[in-house]
Amino acid sequence: MKRTYPKHIAGIIDEAMARAGLTDSLNEQRAAAAWVDVVGPSINRYTTRRFVDHGVLHVYMTSAPLKNELSFNRDRLISAINRMVGADVINDVQFH
Repeated sequence: MKRTYPKHIAGIIDEAMARAGLTDSLNEQRAAAAWVDVVGPSINRYTTRRFVDHGVLHVYMTSAPLKNELSFNRDRLISAINRMVGADVINDVQFH
């Protein structure tokens, strides 16, 4: 009889997600959720909606001056979100 060694449940879930092809969509959801942690609650207060579509994070803001200020820091936002997710998921951020 072959002896198998125990695996961590996280590894089993990651393998199942990869086999099902759901890793990319899960990372996109993680990136959208990471927005709150990256910008903080004071800026997130002006965010009405956010989603990821083909590597682009779309963020709907209610404050035009804040939208303009965040667009100047776009590269830092992208790198911070990708670092939190642990993968290069976001290529661009579009503010609406």
